[in-house]
Amino acid sequence: MAELEVSDRVLTIPNALSMLRLLGVPVFLWLILGPQEDGWAIVVLMISGFTDWADGQIARRMNQTTRLGQMLDPVADRLYIFATVLGLALRDIIPWWLAIALPLRDLLLTFTLPVLHRRGFNALPVHFLGKAATFNLLYAFPLLLLGDGDGTLSMLARVFGWAFAIWGTGLYYWAGALYFAQLKHLVETVPPLSKVSPAPG
Repeated sequence: MAELEVSDRVLTIPNALSMLRLLGVPVFLWLILGPQEDGWAIVVLMISGFTDWADGQIARRMNQTTRLGQMLDPVADRLYIFATVLGLALRDIIPWWLAIALPLRDLLLTFTLPVLHRRGFNALPVHFLGKAATFNLLYAFPLLLLGDGDGTLSMLARVFGWAFAIWGTGLYYWAGALYFAQLKHLVETVPPLSKVSPAPG
């Protein structure tokens, strides 16, 4: 398998799709907290999910993988998760402990950034479990939003929404534990840049 080529390009189709996803975050928050147009809010989440899938496919197939894209993609995922749990908690659809637990994991991971930077890394590779956790959570929130009502369909949406939310939260923290294990291995095997011996002249 050919090694993935990562470029410093900025103007690419995947990067444009990632920016579109980011622009949707405040729109989503306004829709669920202002006019409470839950249907349109779910449409925004669906567009976000499609562009998330599309930018990865295009980046790989058109050789448009960039460092900016590798940064924007997880940032967009985390912002959607944060915006969604905040909006759902303010609407009393989910408890505040869940709204705090998910961003808390990401806050803990930010404390690892100085360690990475000292070793010449901006981030560690995204693990499959992290992708699976995000997938579960991004399915859970629209279902929980749909479940904010009466009737059989709302009840089913709540049941499936909570199933995805519980699995997603568990996987989210499991992925965080693996991230710390990767960081521990990196610290043990890669010295800080200041301690790397200069090449002989």
